[in-house]
Amino acid sequence: MLISHFHHGPVSAHPHDYPDGAHQERHIHREAQLLYAMCGTMRVVTAQGAWVIPPTRAVWIAPWIEHEIFMSGKVCMRSLFIDPELSPANLSQCCVLAVTPLLRELILKAVQAPRHAKNPLIQQLMLEEIASLENLPLHIPMPEDRRLQGICLALLQTPDHPNTLEDWAQQVGASSRTLARLFQQQLQMSFNAWRQQLRLMEALPRLIAGQSVQSVADQLGYGSARAFSAMFRRLLGHNPREYLSALNQLSAINASR
Repeated sequence: MLISHFHHGPVSAHPHDYPDGAHQERHIHREAQLLYAMCGTMRVVTAQGAWVIPPTRAVWIAPWIEHEIFMSGKVCMRSLFIDPELSPANLSQCCVLAVTPLLRELILKAVQAPRHAKNPLIQQLMLEEIASLENLPLHIPMPEDRRLQGICLALLQTPDHPNTLEDWAQQVGASSRTLARLFQQQLQMSFNAWRQQLRLMEALPRLIAGQSVQSVADQLGYGSARAFSAMFRRLLGHNPREYLSALNQLSAINASR
């Protein structure tokens, strides 16, 4: 399904709120989209992979990428739609971005007063901010090889599955060396790195929903909360409590707007 926002101008801002469990069916648009989560967690899924967007973060969706969106918790979605000709050159693929306080204010202003989104100076400032945002490791790529697809789909359904790559090799009829090589060739990461990314994606909505670090660590197959926290810090730069505290502070600021 094609959805177009071009008639609103080169940059337009749109607010949408969704209840827990809501789903935007697969669709495409000719514009690029910066999808920002004021509150709630979203998961964007394409043929190439999945991206999880915690509150106060954003996902960049390149033009003409078919995608669907799943909501976890009440979601306050704020979107910028940008003419493809104005899209930053370094954002040719989907990715999760860390939104700066300045860009957050620009997005909220644009949503509240559409004239701000039409101001050429504000447009240029928004685009420069977007181009400079930090890319966060909240992406799960999907492979093309059918053997790897079987492994990845099984883990998507059961993220705490204990199988090693050697165990999977026996099930799919390929050597562990072949599978390791295919992971690097098709996904540019090892099997263990892919599984860590998946577990991080699964952990965020659970932590944001109020589950304890220990409970989430147990659910995702970690031997201890310390091991889980170490993985979390390695991928996101903060331990779970620090990360959630920062999210809560930003969410409180957004809620007061």
